[in-house]
Amino acid sequence: MRSFIKVMKALSDPNRVRIVKLLQQRVLCVCEIKEALGLAQSTASKHLKILEEAGLIAFRKEGLWVNYRLAIASPNPYAAGMLKNLETWLEEDPEVTALVRRLPEIRRETICWGNTTERHKRE
Repeated sequence: MRSFIKVMKALSDPNRVRIVKLLQQRVLCVCEIKEALGLAQSTASKHLKILEEAGLIAFRKEGLWVNYRLAIASPNPYAAGMLKNLETWLEEDPEVTALVRRLPEIRRETICWGNTTERHKRE
């Protein structure tokens, strides 16, 4: 039951659902997520940590970058099930479509350059 509740709580916040929908499109770093959602870096990091603890996302450190992606092979069956469902859910939502449409303009090379050490620390 605990794993189920953790996934449901993680997805109870609209910004965390938005993060999942963004990560369905491509791997992102924290500054790309913060830019897409208009959040403070600390807030974006907090959301990412909650999603990770629920087994919904995973990260990989590559040099100075911490790259986040969906945890497709999550050991939590509830996380895996919700990720599968979210592949089709909200696809027609105007807010989600606007976010996805804007995503190609959000590139780490332009928004993170010069602050890579500070902005990509995993909190």
